[in-house]
Amino acid sequence: MKGRLFAIVGPSGAGKDTLIDAARAARPDLVVVRRAITRPQSAGGEDFDGVSDADFDARLQSGAFALWWKANGLRYGIPASAIALRDTGRDVLFNGSRAALDQAAVRFPDLVVIRVTAPSQVLMERLLARGRETREEITARIARSGLDLPAGLRVVDVINDGPLPQATAAFLAALQPVSA
Repeated sequence: MKGRLFAIVGPSGAGKDTLIDAARAARPDLVVVRRAITRPQSAGGEDFDGVSDADFDARLQSGAFALWWKANGLRYGIPASAIALRDTGRDVLFNGSRAALDQAAVRFPDLVVIRVTAPSQVLMERLLARGRETREEITARIARSGLDLPAGLRVVDVINDGPLPQATAAFLAALQPVSA
């Protein structure tokens, strides 16, 4: 039986990486995709494969990415080899982008989107704590972070505005098979 595919999306600061890490700890059977991103590995944050623009282009031309998109001046790629692990019956999840969901839905009609959200004030507090952007930049980022998704997708919402165990439980529930 083929595994399921989950795209995890939501605004910066919603806690996507935190919930993905919690799911990985609770469900070692999950395949958590390591994205390729055109930024230096030393930039920190999530676990990613930092690549140059030239390396990204070469991977793109060779068909190494199942999906890719541009956001915030960077390019992101989801390795086809990781998505292929669905064929072994394992569930695969990746930290995605709303910008790539149209492409993903066409390529993977069975895709399930988990939209992680939090109230604007919570996003503001989390992004300020990161210290990467000014309050004005964060305010603009939050204003751009609409929650609209392409029509026709299977979407499960997870609100991450309270204690981590509560959000983790909701996230893990979203990864469970839908009962008929």
